[in-house]
Amino acid sequence: MPMIVLTWFWDILKGLLNSIAKVFAFTLILVGVLVVVGLFMGDGLSRNMVLELDLRKEMDDKSSASLFDIGQGKLSIMDVVLGLDAASRDGRVKGVYLRVGSGDLSVPKAQELRDALTRFKQGGKFVIAHAQSFYSGGLGDYGVAAASDQIWMQPVGTFFSSGASSSTMFFKGLFDKIEAVPQFVQRSEYKNAANVFTETDFTPAHREATTRVLQSWYDSSVSAAATDRKLDRNVLISVLEAAPVQVEEVQAKGLITNIGYDDDAREAARKQANNATVTRFDRYVQATRGRWSGGGAPTIAFIHAAGAIVEGTSDNPLSSGGNSVTGDDYAKAIKDAAADRNVRAILLRVDSPGGSAIASDQILDALMKARAAGKPIVVSMGSVAASGGYYIALGGDRIIAQPGTLTGSIGVLWGKVAVGGSLEMAGVETREIGIGKEALFLSGVEPWTPEQLTKVNAQADVVYADFTRKVAEGRKLALATVQTIARGRVWTGADAKERGLVDELGGFWTAVDDAKELAGIAPETRVAFKNYPTQRGFLATLSRLAGESQASLSALQTLNALLQAAPVRSVVEGLAAMPQGRAELTAIGLPPQ
Repeated sequence: MPMIVLTWFWDILKGLLNSIAKVFAFTLILVGVLVVVGLFMGDGLSRNMVLELDLRKEMDDKSSASLFDIGQGKLSIMDVVLGLDAASRDGRVKGVYLRVGSGDLSVPKAQELRDALTRFKQGGKFVIAHAQSFYSGGLGDYGVAAASDQIWMQPVGTFFSSGASSSTMFFKGLFDKIEAVPQFVQRSEYKNAANVFTETDFTPAHREATTRVLQSWYDSSVSAAATDRKLDRNVLISVLEAAPVQVEEVQAKGLITNIGYDDDAREAARKQANNATVTRFDRYVQATRGRWSGGGAPTIAFIHAAGAIVEGTSDNPLSSGGNSVTGDDYAKAIKDAAADRNVRAILLRVDSPGGSAIASDQILDALMKARAAGKPIVVSMGSVAASGGYYIALGGDRIIAQPGTLTGSIGVLWGKVAVGGSLEMAGVETREIGIGKEALFLSGVEPWTPEQLTKVNAQADVVYADFTRKVAEGRKLALATVQTIARGRVWTGADAKERGLVDELGGFWTAVDDAKELAGIAPETRVAFKNYPTQRGFLATLSRLAGESQASLSALQTLNALLQAAPVRSVVEGLAAMPQGRAELTAIGLPPQ
């Protein structure tokens, strides 16, 4: 009887698997057919367009390249930067209609987008922006809007872009109540990432560094907006200090040009482009992405290091690892780019708060070997390139940062939170067994002994000394100077440049120009970008093909629907790990971004 049941169950299982395989195969065939059809149909875009770009949604620096995001309207900062460049050379695109005003756009991201919009306008295009209101903390939103030809606000809207602020919660009191023991070793007093666990208020160094970052953001934002709007800086500051301000007064002061609803601003943009079709920016990006590279042009390798720096490799076939920088993968990508004779230079884009000291060192080693082999390397910093993010940036011949980029944090953090007492309070008894004196060194149950803390401090000293030495060598600074400006302190790009930690202020295209110069490519020559690390597997191939036509995009959305099943998503999204109990070059706890 049991054998009959097992046979019956196996027959059902085989039938189910066979059915799934057939559906999947049919879907792949459908994708292939639609891709071929799409290639003959063109991109399906209008011959006269205004692109509608909505910046009210959260954007990462790097696209996740996940199949789950295809066709969902999710853009990255680099999607916008490269998309605007393509649009500036596309005769069908006459201008951009910009939606802003969520209050969530960080200053460094706004500076990158401002540069991209300014470059777009230099191609003879226009930009019209609309905000229902500008909210508190919205210096970034207004900073982008200020680069527009026209700025519209909704009637009864409010201008509340009052300045820059930060709010930090400290958990020491909570940890004391639940008998959790945070133990962290930091090098040095400005390495404040763990202060939220070990303190009840800002330390003097923590407060000093955070205040300076906010002041630097405020100064650079006000200066840029005043320049763009041709306003006296003091007039702009007077409006900021008077916030909230009603829309009529904001217009009278010259901060905006028009009062009207979003439909009114959209129609104004459409009419300025001779009744053009309004096309969503994400659709334009998907339809034209395959033609961004500038085929046949000199090649620059583009390596986008975005996210926490971790050891090992990424095995996720549904993503290019947009949320982490894996040591093995990125070291190999750098080696591959260095070995490619067609690659004239390497452009490393860093948007990372750091992470594993081991993985950071592995990546820096690969960069230094690429330079030694004669390959020029330029680093473009995103919103944050701090601690381990700054460490790997040392591999560049030149480092470019936005004025508001958060960088530096040259220091070390090593620690853990022992939760044995918390578990006991909850009625959980934990018993650990270790063979070897330090087998339980990384245990999250018991705190370190004084002897173990001595070892941790010694290791932190070694890593910190190595970090500061490499900064001194890489930036050609005296070690004593580095020891003064290091100490774990976060600097903005503007302050970092004054201290010799970066070479130049600017965005992605500034870095491209520098890469051309170092590679001996004429300034006016277009270049092709070759992405490293490359995506793997057939899903990556399908994702690249999706950029060629709207038809193929629709096919991929069909395949995406099949992969939306909760069990599949839970497995994919659950593949994340946070290293604990080891040396970290990280800058957690930065001011809001």
